[in-house]
Amino acid sequence: METRTVVSEFLGTLLLVFFAVGSAVLAGEYIGTFGIALTFGFVMLALAYALGPTSGSHLNPAVTIGMLLARRITVRTAVEYWIAQILGAIVGAALLYLLANQIPGLKTDEAFGSNGWGDRSAVHINLGGAFLAELILTFLFVYVVLAVTHRVAVVGFDGLPIGLALAVVHLVGIPLTGTSVNPARSLGPALFAGGSALTQLWLFILAPLVGGVLAAMVIQFTHPPEEPKVIADERSVL
Repeated sequence: METRTVVSEFLGTLLLVFFAVGSAVLAGEYIGTFGIALTFGFVMLALAYALGPTSGSHLNPAVTIGMLLARRITVRTAVEYWIAQILGAIVGAALLYLLANQIPGLKTDEAFGSNGWGDRSAVHINLGGAFLAELILTFLFVYVVLAVTHRVAVVGFDGLPIGLALAVVHLVGIPLTGTSVNPARSLGPALFAGGSALTQLWLFILAPLVGGVLAAMVIQFTHPPEEPKVIADERSVL
């Protein structure tokens, strides 16, 4: 294990949850859907430049599974990233919950930036629709990440399309499910929201992972690797 890459994934996911989900929890009524979507995109863009050269700035188990299946990281690295992302999301959500509880009148139960369908959806989308939406939205995001990064590292202008893609999927997805496209991002807030946020959580873990798998499959046809091989440091492949 290379400590700096795992710490980067932990810290990045923590900051993504705290600031991006925090925009919905703390300022949603002031900035609206457009503002929340931009916050997710801008935070992802900033973290891509800050942490991309170190860990690739996955910050998302769906991105990591896409990288794994595209043969850019090893299974060991993927597992390390998943653990770091999950822990980072939980700590980020815990800090957000602590801050939110310092604001009089702000309710954190049953919502708290969590995802959902049915009566927990702004448009009351059903289970099947929610699964399809999350799968397609995640597919787009992970596909863009895989397409613009030839290795794990984010370099040059790679961070710009990644941030834009995350903003776009949130513009579409927030009215539908609140937008997950990231199992870790969904898990952290759901643990503190409780109730139906937890009972519906499985979809927002499974659908994004399936979307990530499909993106990794399709990228092989549109951006085939020239000489696929695992690099010695176990973090990236050509």
